[in-house]
Amino acid sequence: MDIVKEAKDVFNKEIKELISLKETIGDDFLKAVDCIYKCTGKVIFTGVGKSAHISSKIASTMSSLGTPSFFIHSSELAHGDLGAIEKNDIVVILSNSGETKEIINIMDSIKKRDSTIILIAQNKDCTLAKCADLCLETNVSTEACHLNLAPTNSATAMLVLGDALAITLSNLKKYGEKDFYCNHPGGKLGEVLNKDYNIETSYA
Repeated sequence: MDIVKEAKDVFNKEIKELISLKETIGDDFLKAVDCIYKCTGKVIFTGVGKSAHISSKIASTMSSLGTPSFFIHSSELAHGDLGAIEKNDIVVILSNSGETKEIINIMDSIKKRDSTIILIAQNKDCTLAKCADLCLETNVSTEACHLNLAPTNSATAMLVLGDALAITLSNLKKYGEKDFYCNHPGGKLGEVLNKDYNIETSYA
């Protein structure tokens, strides 16, 4: 087996799907950005499996770039964390198939809270899309996995779509380096920015 060729094939497959996804960005993306931008409540991300990991990362990126967000695993929602969802909130659900049973089972409970539901899934022909207010399609046709099973292309597509949302919103809010430093005082990034802004923090 040519290991280098196999690795490059994975890159090629993922890049191909991302190029395809880029061409679909349009009205639904604009609606999602507008919805989150105008949100007066909380922005809550949720998912199961690999989608949960991606969901958590997107919430973290949004928070660091000026859109306060947090992640709750869908399984935890069914065990009391539904209480975190309120009327003016936005719930962003990540589910590649749109048929995730753990989420389908709690959709009625989420909808009763009259929050806005945004779904990120492969396509709109799924059960969860019928319950959501808005669906952003990833349109991934195959996975990079040699078995065409493990979430690879689909996970990457969700991640990049989330990055696009976070960065677009950050630009709309005119979020700058000083704002970023306030949220990210630690690590190498915080160290570099501290030289420019040197914001002192006092504790009572």
